[in-house]
Amino acid sequence: MLSDEIKKFLHGDVLEDSETLNKYSHDASLFEVRPEVVVFPKDVEDIKNLVKFAVKNKKKLNNLSLTARSAGTDMTGGPLNDSIILDFTKYFNRIKKIASPSIASAKEGGYAVVEPGVYYRDFEKETLKRGLIFPSYPASRELCAMGGIVSNNAGGEKSLVYGKTEGYVMELKVVLADGEEYVLKSLPKKELNKKLLEKNFEGELYRKVYKLVNGSYKAIKEAKPDVSKNSSGYKIWDVWDKTNFDLAQLIVGSQGTLGIVTEIKLRLVKTKKYSGMAVVFMDNLKNLADIINIVLPFKPTSFESFDDHTLRLALKFFPGFLKLMGAKNLFSLGLSFLPEFLLVLLYGMPKLILLIEFEEDSQEKVDERLKVLNSALKQFKVLTKLAPTEKDSRKYWVIRRESFNLLRNKVKDKKTAPFIDDIIVNPVHLPEFLPRLYEILDRYKLLYTIAGHVGNGNFHIIPLMKLEDESERKKIISAGDEVYKLVLSYKGSISAEHNDGLIRSHYLEEMFGEKIYKLFEQVKKIFDPKDIFNPRKKVGSDLVYVVEHLKKG
Repeated sequence: MLSDEIKKFLHGDVLEDSETLNKYSHDASLFEVRPEVVVFPKDVEDIKNLVKFAVKNKKKLNNLSLTARSAGTDMTGGPLNDSIILDFTKYFNRIKKIASPSIASAKEGGYAVVEPGVYYRDFEKETLKRGLIFPSYPASRELCAMGGIVSNNAGGEKSLVYGKTEGYVMELKVVLADGEEYVLKSLPKKELNKKLLEKNFEGELYRKVYKLVNGSYKAIKEAKPDVSKNSSGYKIWDVWDKTNFDLAQLIVGSQGTLGIVTEIKLRLVKTKKYSGMAVVFMDNLKNLADIINIVLPFKPTSFESFDDHTLRLALKFFPGFLKLMGAKNLFSLGLSFLPEFLLVLLYGMPKLILLIEFEEDSQEKVDERLKVLNSALKQFKVLTKLAPTEKDSRKYWVIRRESFNLLRNKVKDKKTAPFIDDIIVNPVHLPEFLPRLYEILDRYKLLYTIAGHVGNGNFHIIPLMKLEDESERKKIISAGDEVYKLVLSYKGSISAEHNDGLIRSHYLEEMFGEKIYKLFEQVKKIFDPKDIFNPRKKVGSDLVYVVEHLKKG
């Protein structure tokens, strides 16, 4: 048996009981893929030996593969596979170092060294003690882990100002296909030239990737999606800029398909102590693009949105929503929502709610920025409410962040089906794009919420579906096709943050074209010639396999 063979060399744990296999058959996606065995590697030697074992036995066991997993919050089926799953949360969960900035670089923040199984919630507690934060955390911040953040190139509510994970990865330790661990980081041209001369596995890897990205340099640069965030495909456009060569950027967002990350070095930024928010209630989308153009020059830390479906959900399940806020005095907190109830009664349900947040080093600065923004928005005759402190704005953030959990926990006869959950287009197109999007969703009679990063033009659509119904499951492919064709017609990306996984990998050739997709295939072949690292993601996707592994209830 496979597990018996692994137990011969693994220091960690090897499990194959039904309860474990059932647990690891799922993530936060709409897929179910049952693995053969789940291992909990104890150290880097375990991972090296697992890779060597997989390479050695791949010919004999064609289905043999290794899929890394941390918290399992992925919405695309990224950490699901039918062979060996590696869980990093049990042993690879150390925060190795958090370095505060030196006096000379105090404005820039510090850095941290963590293992992939560290939960973000635990990591943030430690960084905040030093006045530092990793700013590209996703909405699943209370559940997710650092390995998934890097593997998906995560972003979130602060990405408008701070960008995505790709901008904070300083270096990675990765076990590659030869079963050895390497440090990947940005190399200036002089150091790159030395690597290219090395007569070993690492040197050969650098030579092949350099030849690929340099030989198609112009086409690769032009292939980068013209949106502010993208997690689709391999980040070949960020490897080489004619000055620095950074293989770590290729690992970021690759969903464990090129190697297994064992350690992460991340840049941190200094926190701001005060925050406040302007909340804009829009009864139609007519002025949305103009409002976005007015707001963006103010450089808000966050510019988020949620729609009428999401607000209805929060109001419908109001007691449960208050509990999600962790409120001790539910009556007092309930009263704080009275203005929102009155607003709906007097003006009707708003079509879209915009959250515009500023962070500053003083409350006075926050108040001034809100005052000036509020004045600028008056020309649009939209209802605007100011929430000048973090406490005032918290309820809006919980609606924005917790809509997905509300759907999962409160609607019992249907399941969340995130299959069009991460689209992005240039914000200038939103007034035209959103009605066309709504038309598709409504034509398929989907119950859904839309929340997103409106400043980036990035939206998360979470339908609720009866997955045991064959006709409902068929909508996943057909509605997905229509939505993604719409997105691509506006030169957008099918995934801004959540990545490709099982649900979107088969769209990548359509999104990037045959030439760039073939380069993606070459990247996979260079790093993983035996196809042992998380197969069927990014390249080699099998639509039949995807359909067969949709949940049936």
